[in-house]
Amino acid sequence: MSDWFEDWFNTKEYLEVYRHRNESEAKELVSIILNSIQIPENGSVLDLACGAGRHSIYFAQKGYDVTAVDLSQNLLLVAKEAALDNKVNIEFIQSDIRYFSSGKKFDLIVNLFTSFGYFETDSENFMLFEIVKKYLNNSGYFVLDYLNKTYVQNNLVKESTDMLGKGKIIQKRFIEGNRVVKDIFINQNGSSKHYRESVRLYDDQELKAAISDAGLRIEKVFGEFNGKGFEKDNSKRIIIIASK
Repeated sequence: MSDWFEDWFNTKEYLEVYRHRNESEAKELVSIILNSIQIPENGSVLDLACGAGRHSIYFAQKGYDVTAVDLSQNLLLVAKEAALDNKVNIEFIQSDIRYFSSGKKFDLIVNLFTSFGYFETDSENFMLFEIVKKYLNNSGYFVLDYLNKTYVQNNLVKESTDMLGKGKIIQKRFIEGNRVVKDIFINQNGSSKHYRESVRLYDDQELKAAISDAGLRIEKVFGEFNGKGFEKDNSKRIIIIASK
């Protein structure tokens, strides 16, 4: 049986559900990252779980040597087309991030848009940080953009409905144990499809500890894409910048 993300991220419906994730939001986050760190001009960037390539493209437009990795063949095809449209050169690699391997190291490694916490065990999830340590250059930086557990627990929208042409997308959310789960129902053209997302909830202290245990130093923590500082009760995100 495949993991939920193997099936869901390979569907065209995934991009329809998350169509509101726009280019300006990605550009804003990339700007915050680059304004907060110092890496060489034309330095190397590794985007682990790049999705449709929004962030990778902006890094490439800034002149960086970008390698973008994702498990989903569908999302990589979309990302490659977007890179061509934007006339940037990016090396795309299809791989599960747990088993990513490369012959080079990077000045910046990013894991953005809650591309973390998908796996069943902490050891599997925390493999990300070991991969980062292995492939990060000395004095390089790592950025994790993840949801804020406390905010999710206190502000969970249990159900929402969005229109999709003449159809609709119904999303039902709940917390089960230490995971936040989303059931997605897509009703369109007389048919109904169901997908599920399940993400492990880690609080800020757990994340900082796991990153530190991997031998990385916490440098800065933001709570929003606009660069506002992290507030445990109020921030929607937790954006951790660490260095080697």
